Amino acid sequence: MRYLPLTPDDRTAMLAAIGAKSIDDLFVDVPKAAHRDGFVDLPRVAGEMEVERALGAMAAKNASAGSVPFFCGAGAYKHHVPATVDHVIQRSEFLTSYTPYQPEIAQGTLQYLYEFQTQVANLTGMPVANASLYDGSTAMAEGVLMATRVTRRNKAVISGGVHPHYVRATETVVHAVGVETGALPAAIDAEAAVIDAIGPDTACVVVQTPNVFGTATDVTKIAEAAHAAGALLIVVVTEAVSMGLLKSPGEMGADIVAAEGQSIGNALNYGGPYVGLFACREKLVRQMPGRLCGETVDADGARGFVLTLSTREQHIRRDKATSNICTNSGLCTLAFTIHMSLLGETGLRKLALLNHEKALATRDALAAIPGVEVLTPRFFNEFAVRLPRPAAEVVEALAQHRILAGVPYSRLAPAAGMDDVLLVATTETTLDADIRILAGSLAKVLAN
Repeated sequence: MRYLPLTPDDRTAMLAAIGAKSIDDLFVDVPKAAHRDGFVDLPRVAGEMEVERALGAMAAKNASAGSVPFFCGAGAYKHHVPATVDHVIQRSEFLTSYTPYQPEIAQGTLQYLYEFQTQVANLTGMPVANASLYDGSTAMAEGVLMATRVTRRNKAVISGGVHPHYVRATETVVHAVGVETGALPAAIDAEAAVIDAIGPDTACVVVQTPNVFGTATDVTKIAEAAHAAGALLIVVVTEAVSMGLLKSPGEMGADIVAAEGQSIGNALNYGGPYVGLFACREKLVRQMPGRLCGETVDADGARGFVLTLSTREQHIRRDKATSNICTNSGLCTLAFTIHMSLLGETGLRKLALLNHEKALATRDALAAIPGVEVLTPRFFNEFAVRLPRPAAEVVEALAQHRILAGVPYSRLAPAAGMDDVLLVATTETTLDADIRILAGSLAKVLAN
C-alpha cells in the first residue's frame, strides 16, 4: 500500500466502507506460508543505469532458446514464427484495438476473431469454437466447469497423462465451486485407464493427446465409454501443430477440446502471454465460456460481423455468466490467425510431418546411448526417456555445456517418483547438428 497516493485517513475510510478492520483482512484467504515479512533481498534505492546493469547481468546468465541446442517442450514449443506475423500484428489498427464492446465500430476485430474461430474449428474437427481463452490450462478448467453445468454432475476424472500444471490450474479454479477432481497417477501410456474410474457421478473425463510424455492416443473408445455413462469427453492438446498430422479430437468423439495455441504464431515469450483454444459440440454452445463471433449481413446486404454469444460477466449479471474470462488474448489470437493463413492446410501438414521426422531422428540418436531407455511408444514431436541418473542432474550438467536437453518430469511433478524421466521435444527449428551434439554430450555426461 505504500505506493498508493492515499493518506492514512483515506485508507481508514475505504476499509470502513467495505467492513474491514485492517488491510490484513483483505488477505485472509492467502495461506500464511505465502506471506512475506519485510522487504525482498534487493537494494532499497538504485539509479536507473545501475538497475539496468544489474538486471542485464542476471539476464546474461540465461541461455536463450535460439542460441543453443534446444530440446525443451512440455507444453511450450519453439517453432519458427514468420516475420510477416510480427509485422501485421504491429499495424496500428490491430495494436490499438482492445475489445469489441461496440460491434458496429469493431468490424475488423470481429472479423479476425471470426476467422480464428473457423480455423480452430477446422483444426480440432469440432463444429464450434470460441474467440479464445487465456491459455491451454485455463481452457481445460473452463471445460471442466462447462461439463458440470451440462451434465449437472460434480466430478471430473483426469488422466495420468494430462500435464501436471494443467491439472493444478484446473484444481485451483474448480475447487471454489465445489467440483471434485480425480486425477489418476502419472502414466506414460495409460489414457484408457480413465475408463475404469468413470462412475454415475462423473461429469467429464479429461484426457490429453499427445500427452505430457508425448504419447499419442486414439481416444475413440474412451469417448464411447464416457458417453455410455452420460459423461462428456474433454480432450486437451498442448501442441497445436500435432493436429496437422494426427486424427482430430472431433473425429475421436470429443465433446470439448481445450488446447494451447502458442505453437502457431506465438514465440516462447518467457512463458506468455499465450492463447487458449476452445471448441465444442454445437448442442453445447449455450454453455460455452467466453465469446462467440458470428457473420451476418447489414440492412444493405453487406457482409458484417457480430458478437453472437457473450456469456461473460462483463456483458450479463455475474451470477448468470458461464465464466469470468476478461480477455480474448487478442494479439496472440491474431498472431495465430496470421500464421495459420500463411501455412494453409498443406503447409500445416508439411510442418507437422517435419516435426515428427525430427523427433524420430532424435529418438534414434538417444536410443543408441547405453543406459538410455525410450519410454514413449507413439509420439508426435516429443517423447520421454529414462536415464540411469536423475534427469535434473543430467540437464544441469548439459546446461553447463550450453545444451538445453529437455524438461525433467520431476520439475512438473516432484512427487510422482519419476525423477529419472526426461521429456525431449523437437520442432522444425531443430538442426541435425543439434541432435548430434545432444547425443554426443549426453553420452559423455552419462559415462562420467
